[in-house]
Amino acid sequence: MKEAVSCGGVVIHKGKILLLYKNYKNRYDAWVLPKGTVEPNEEYKETALREVAEEAGVSGQIIKYLGKSQYSFMAANEQIQKDVNWYLMKANNYYTKPQKEEYFVDSGYYKYHEAIHMLKFTNEKHILELAYSEFLELRRCNMWGNKKYM
Repeated sequence: MKEAVSCGGVVIHKGKILLLYKNYKNRYDAWVLPKGTVEPNEEYKETALREVAEEAGVSGQIIKYLGKSQYSFMAANEQIQKDVNWYLMKANNYYTKPQKEEYFVDSGYYKYHEAIHMLKFTNEKHILELAYSEFLELRRCNMWGNKKYM
């Protein structure tokens, strides 16, 4: 079994969550959170920010580390065990542009109750629940996006 590490973000702008729609040759068809593989000599936070920028055209800032999810899949007749490190992020603006080269055909910001139902994978739904709970608590305390907190 091969191991892989990715990082991604639950990106929020004005209370809405960034989602990407991926359609890979009609075999992979799902709304997902932005994430991607860690490059050599890259810090996990850097990977999360880079992947959000590449996959969605969104610049943002990391608010806090959320935790790790794990899953496995088959690729080229080999089992891959993937760890994904997730960060709560604040988008700097509402603009988003899906990365066509990675088969993302749509993107946008959605209300929590929409996003939680749109996501396909249970592990991403779980991390969204955690992230949104953190967001609500930070907003309640007037600390959302507060530079002192970051």
